[in-house]
Amino acid sequence: MESAGRTGTVSESVYVALGSNLGDREKAFVGALEAIGTDPDLRLLCASRVFETPPVGPPGQGAYLNAVVELHVAIEPGDLLKRLHRIECAMGRDRSQETVRWGPRSLDLDILFFGERRFESSELVIPHPRSHERNFVMVPMAEITPEFLHPTLEKTMAEIARSMVEPLQPYVWSSRASWPS
Repeated sequence: MESAGRTGTVSESVYVALGSNLGDREKAFVGALEAIGTDPDLRLLCASRVFETPPVGPPGQGAYLNAVVELHVAIEPGDLLKRLHRIECAMGRDRSQETVRWGPRSLDLDILFFGERRFESSELVIPHPRSHERNFVMVPMAEITPEFLHPTLEKTMAEIARSMVEPLQPYVWSSRASWPS
């Protein structure tokens, strides 16, 4: 579904993955949603449940919290990426200090799908090139939009999620933080 946004541009549904395995993970997730809520060009439509998953990447990392949110955005992919990086920074992530791929981080916000668009730049590839390989992305995606068709694989999120081998367990929040799922 597309509609005219605040700036006159087309508003599109976008899916963003959240991940965190450093510091106060719950605070990072809630802070990310609060920051999204203050941006006039972004509107949170829904959120999956949060799942706790083993890390992908170098050994010795703590478990991740993972979720997916659906947003309506009235900006282009590159602009959205910049805004998501600012939110990561506000939640304590310093990309300049990261020396290991898939290392620990306080907050990771990845654009998974931008409507049905295909987009590629030196900083961003949409659809996310490895999303369909990761249960911590596909299970939450299938939860909030099971019939969404992957733009390049031509399979629904539900079909891809069913092919995942490792089951996910919903995370039980330890604080009074609220999550909209």
